[in-house]
Amino acid sequence: MTRFDWHIVARVLKSFLLFVGALIVFFIVLHWVEYNDDFVDRGADMSEIFRVYYPAYIPEIVRLTSPLAIFLACIYVTGKLAQEVQLIALQTSGVSLYRLLRPYLLVGGMLTVFMFGFNGWIVPRANEVVVEYDNEYLNTQRQTVEVSEIHRQNDPLSIVSVGYYDTNEQRAHHVSLQRFDDQQRLRERFDADRMEWVDSLETWRMVGVTERTFQAEEPMQQAYHARMDTTLQVTPRDLARTARDVEAMTVTEARYYLESLQRSGAGQLGRPLVAYYNKFAYPIANLILVLIAVPLAAVRRRGGQAVRFGIGLLVALLYLAAQKLTEPFGYAETLDPWLTAWVPHVLFAIVALLLLIQARK
Repeated sequence: MTRFDWHIVARVLKSFLLFVGALIVFFIVLHWVEYNDDFVDRGADMSEIFRVYYPAYIPEIVRLTSPLAIFLACIYVTGKLAQEVQLIALQTSGVSLYRLLRPYLLVGGMLTVFMFGFNGWIVPRANEVVVEYDNEYLNTQRQTVEVSEIHRQNDPLSIVSVGYYDTNEQRAHHVSLQRFDDQQRLRERFDADRMEWVDSLETWRMVGVTERTFQAEEPMQQAYHARMDTTLQVTPRDLARTARDVEAMTVTEARYYLESLQRSGAGQLGRPLVAYYNKFAYPIANLILVLIAVPLAAVRRRGGQAVRFGIGLLVALLYLAAQKLTEPFGYAETLDPWLTAWVPHVLFAIVALLLLIQARK
């Protein structure tokens, strides 16, 4: 790495931070204009919204806008070098575009690694606050997947059925726990009026329980219990799923959560699976957009920076549109959720490769 390389790295990072700061302000102002009436109507404390909610919202904004910010930063810096005729001087002295890419790739690679950790562990903690406030005051994306007629496989030999689950009270009504033997014959059945989560003990407390025991060639035995505590693999989170659960989980937590849902036989897993795989796929957009930005901006164009930024914004919008257009197919599981998360990035990686091949070396 030469001094000029480090000069480019410093300029790109400085421009990136400026664009991120501008986008944070833009997003917060836009969000406030759209939702301030909802905050007021639902009695939100305005000072708390700006002291707690919006600071917690900043990591999510950074996650969403970092690819656009690094893209615009690379276009701006490379465009300035082209305008200042430094690129022509470098190319006439034998420096290829591929060699020029080295400092940009360093920034893009470092940012991709950083954003993976940031998206996977920092953003979910901040999103816990954001989701809580959204549910209380905005309720714009609170989509409870199931609240009635819920069926979960507790373990290979038992099933839990719930007539209705109250998410606020963590209380299930009309509960049935069925246990089977190795031949899949019903061995025990517990029917309860309700079942409540005891947080201190991390167990379920069943109330008004009728226990029925079935044994081969023997009459059914029945007993009544006013109260009975039981430990299940099914947790309140498994019964009260919402569309945004995975957003407020780290990569590790999301993996265990999804494994638990799959084990319990839960359906409609497309949305949380897409959100989980996006934690891995989305950071790579930072590197891909660097590879697109440099060859686009390296060519001197009539109209200067305005034209470069216009082309850049168009590419960024197409990238975002590709992600948003494929997501519904992943939510419905028409397309594998893993493919849903990765297909847009693979397509634009191919675009970046073609631009690099066609660019003036």
